Amino acid sequence: MELADRAVGFLLSLISLSMFTYYTFWVIILPFVDSDHFIHKYFLPQEFAILVPVFAGVALLCFLCFSIGFVMLKSKKKKA
Repeated sequence: MELADRAVGFLLSLISLSMFTYYTFWVIILPFVDSDHFIHKYFLPQEFAILVPVFAGVALLCFLCFSIGFVMLKSKKKKA
């Protein structure tokens, strides 16, 4: 089981690092590259650089609120 946990942790770390690298390159380096360069076809337009993290943050906040609310309702039913 320990090997499987390490493999999952390594995979999650690799995915997080690749997403961080992609986003950093997209937001910080890409604006300084000419707009007709071929590298621009691998990235979304710059507007999405703000929209994607905002949408992910709102989705995470909603998920946390619903989870906390569900746990509070479940614990209230156990007391009654």
